[in-house]
Amino acid sequence: MDDRTANNCLTPPTRDPDLRPVEGKEADEELATLAKAIGHSARVQILRLLAHRTACVCGDIVDELPLAQSTVSQHLKVLKEAGLIRGEVDGPRVCYCIEPRGLRRLKVLVAGL
Repeated sequence: MDDRTANNCLTPPTRDPDLRPVEGKEADEELATLAKAIGHSARVQILRLLAHRTACVCGDIVDELPLAQSTVSQHLKVLKEAGLIRGEVDGPRVCYCIEPRGLRRLKVLVAGL
């Protein structure tokens, strides 16, 4: 893994408050999208795994779960599209890590219920 990729996942989260509303149609739709993304136990496991590491290569995630590589890749895609993780190409591999702003937003929206 080159320094550029490693640094991207090690970038500290910003402390800027997320001032978007936690109620209303847009917030409800955002929460529904995020809830759908974590609506599978394998995706929750992936989030927990990434939360305990500063960076993770897809192969490492596959080694931790009793799922095929293609299934793990699909789950990673869902989490990335929802903004809960980010992935950076590192040659033939992709390095995944938590997207702190996405996870904070999920927490705020759930707390607003």
